Amino acid sequence: MPTVAIVVAGGPGTRLGAKGPKGFVQLAGEPLVVRSLRAMLASPAVDRAIVVVPSGLLARARALLEPFNDAARPFTSVEGGAERQDSVRLGMAAAGDADLLAIHDAARPFVSRATVDAVIAAARTHGAAIVAVPATDTIKQVHADGWIEATPAREHLWLAQTPQVFRADLLRSAHARAVDRAATDDAALVEALGQRVYVVRGNPENRKITTPDDLRWAEWWLAQSPAPR
Repeated sequence: MPTVAIVVAGGPGTRLGAKGPKGFVQLAGEPLVVRSLRAMLASPAVDRAIVVVPSGLLARARALLEPFNDAARPFTSVEGGAERQDSVRLGMAAAGDADLLAIHDAARPFVSRATVDAVIAAARTHGAAIVAVPATDTIKQVHADGWIEATPAREHLWLAQTPQVFRADLLRSAHARAVDRAATDDAALVEALGQRVYVVRGNPENRKITTPDDLRWAEWWLAQSPAPR
């Protein structure tokens, strides 16, 4: 029952202020995508990985990543599409006979092996599982005109992270039905099928590196925690 990790590294890095793709941005001398790929392959539950890179940059990505390849647990690189959903679809197309697909953002370099193990185990049991953390701030639902419309009960609100892991047939069906509908994560597409998605509690340090402040935090965090996590 092979599990294939799909590490999505197609983001343009605009909000990060990067001169190139976000996944190629250096964090303490290593690209974000390398750190995220290594974190996924640290789990023995992952059999192999696929890295989805921006269109037109496949040769550059392969040159960057090849020194980290391992014949025992290999990965391949493929070109992505215009949007994240397109990139995930292209990654799935390269996944072959995977039983489970674990989708992970290259911009989350600090996911722990324990978290990866736990969410894959949950997906094997439930068919669909994601990592998330409880919301700690009060959340306001705000109208486009600026007025507060509602204040949802915080105890029921969680912030989605990755990895998000699904039975391969389930995720493929969800994407096939959502060709003309955008979603901010894969779980939303699976939910639209009527499938329940289990939540595994993650860690705040599994933070998505999106802005310059996030990158500064990541450099600080790495300095505090030099050992692999």
